Amino acid sequence: MNRLLSFLVLVAFLGIAGGAGYWLGVSKPMQAPATAAKSERKILYYRNPMGLPDTSPVPKKAPDGMDYVPVYADEEASASAGSAKGKILYYRNPMGLPDTSPVPKKDAMGMDYVPVYEGEEPAGPQVKISLDKVQKLGVKTEAAMLREITRAVRAVGTLQVNERVLHTVTTKFEGWIQKLVVNTTGEYVRRGQPLMEVYSPELITAQQEYIVATKGMQALKDASPDMQANMRTLMEGSVQRLRNWDISEQELERLKKEAQPTNSITLHSPVSGVVLEKPSLKGMRFMPGEMLYSIADLSSLWMLADVFEQDLGWVRLGQVVKIRVSAYPERVFSGKVAFIYPTITPETRTAKVRIELANPGGLLKPEMYASVEVVAGQGGKRRVTVPDSAVLDSGTRQLVLVQRGEGLFEPRDVKLGAQGGGYVEVLEGVKEGESVVVSANFLIDAESNLKAALGSFGGPAQGDTGSTPAAPATTGNGARAAGKAPASTSPATPAPPAGAAAQKGH
Repeated sequence: MNRLLSFLVLVAFLGIAGGAGYWLGVSKPMQAPATAAKSERKILYYRNPMGLPDTSPVPKKAPDGMDYVPVYADEEASASAGSAKGKILYYRNPMGLPDTSPVPKKDAMGMDYVPVYEGEEPAGPQVKISLDKVQKLGVKTEAAMLREITRAVRAVGTLQVNERVLHTVTTKFEGWIQKLVVNTTGEYVRRGQPLMEVYSPELITAQQEYIVATKGMQALKDASPDMQANMRTLMEGSVQRLRNWDISEQELERLKKEAQPTNSITLHSPVSGVVLEKPSLKGMRFMPGEMLYSIADLSSLWMLADVFEQDLGWVRLGQVVKIRVSAYPERVFSGKVAFIYPTITPETRTAKVRIELANPGGLLKPEMYASVEVVAGQGGKRRVTVPDSAVLDSGTRQLVLVQRGEGLFEPRDVKLGAQGGGYVEVLEGVKEGESVVVSANFLIDAESNLKAALGSFGGPAQGDTGSTPAAPATTGNGARAAGKAPASTSPATPAPPAGAAAQKGH
């Protein structure tokens, strides 16, 4: 009995030992291939553990001490396979460049082109940015609205004498100056005030003819009607000659009353104003038409402003303007646009604009420099406008980013009109109420490779005649060196390939 019990114990021990050896032998061959497979997996690059667009070709740590996560080739393939939805339309460049292919291919760095499946392509030329990137970029939008564009046109010029109140004192006969009553430039004179006394032989002769004709009329009052008519004609002719020489009515009354010619006659001021020029000197001989005085009324002046050619469309007759001069910087004078000269100065590309303004107290002087500001509008017309910061201008085309949804933006060509007050008129391309990007639009341009995407919207990329229209660019920018793994990036360096780190990070 004891022998039988010992035999059974021995058999059980041998069975347990054999089973353990069997499982040990089986487990080793099964674990070895798994370990070998893991060691043979190809690591493409290491991505940021927080999902930021930052990669490295070698293991590294983030600023917070976390290890970068390796990205294997089979994981990227699995991610691509898992995202498959239906029919593959085309293959796009993995770096977001405007290059597509109808069949699988590799780029110059050996990276596989990313398949685009049916239903994944955007409807039209749109750019999709993840919502977290929209927040990080600080994207702001504003609706296109109807408003009147106003603009402040500024120009400089000089103050001039109002030509309508500028008078020149001259005579229609030859003579000599015997006495100057007003003998200084800048003196203020009143209308009818004596200016000078002159002597003229022709004037004396005309006076004598008038006196003879007057006495003849009295002597022939009983003569025949024909003789009286002839004498009356002679008297009227002599009077008209004196009037044609601008002899005042006071002088004619004196001559008629005294019936004696005078050797000198007094010239009076025709207007009230300031003597601007006085070339006359005592004893000087003058000829008919020669200027003796220049008198102007300075209670109103002209300003001749030089307005640049591109601003002429904003200046209209009757506009009220603000004028400032250096002599009185604290004061603002008001004027009105009276005339726009029809020619352009070729050297400065400016046009003269005449502005009329009052001169209270005579503070303003001719030839003063002055600056003018014209606040111009569109006559109350309201047009569709957007902030001028919303326009991306390449020099040959202008476009805005229209928000089509959350994180979805559509680049749209626009035709612009007037600009002013921080807004620009949109003639074509945007409708009232549509939201446009007004802040960080250039960052969206950089983040989405917008320029490259826009270049491909019109057709296939150059050098790829068989490609289909390009898909929207990915959120990464830049390129990698040929034959090398992606370098560590910063805000200005490339992001990881589409479908790998860029997708997992967001």
